[in-house]
Amino acid sequence: MNIPPNLLDATVQHLVLTYSALAIAIAIALPLSLAALYSRRAAMAVMTGANLLQAIPSFAVVAIVVPFLGIGFVPAVIAIMIRALLPIIKNAYLGLRDVDASLIDSAKGIGLTEWQITRHIRLPHAYPPLFAGMKFAAILANSIAILTAIIGSGGLGSIIFQGLSNLNTDKILAGSLPTIGIALFIDASFSLLERAVTPRTASPERNIKKR
Repeated sequence: MNIPPNLLDATVQHLVLTYSALAIAIAIALPLSLAALYSRRAAMAVMTGANLLQAIPSFAVVAIVVPFLGIGFVPAVIAIMIRALLPIIKNAYLGLRDVDASLIDSAKGIGLTEWQITRHIRLPHAYPPLFAGMKFAAILANSIAILTAIIGSGGLGSIIFQGLSNLNTDKILAGSLPTIGIALFIDASFSLLERAVTPRTASPERNIKKR
């Protein structure tokens, strides 16, 4: 297989594109999830908006940013970020919300503030669904980063589309195989990160006792 000379640069660009969009999505999704947790109106607005955005096909999301933001790296990041929001928002919100009511009552009974309850009780409970949501969002971002090559984002998608336009199997494989490898790396790395973080976090019951 003939390896394109720009494969390394394209791979780095693809990684930057994917992880930049994911970081922005996480930074937006977590505060929205917290707002939804403490306000029924906010919950309805946030979840409805996120579901509506998720209902839009990926190609349409990529296309619709062009009239507003043009083409290139930044519009591609915005498009990917939009698609990555829902899994993080939904999983974080459900994880933070679905805590045993008796634990919350016990925490309030010993004088914990809402912030302390969120930090020591709700957040540890939310780790499994939160990491699952971030993992899915990262894999989704990795795949959509390929599609954004049509609006000039560069990355591995540009190599794949060049191969498709010329029916060049070498280029198609050169772009596709690293993308698959990145997806596998994302899956493994988020699983390891979850295992690394969760054991160091005391259970909700122990957090209450420590207070």
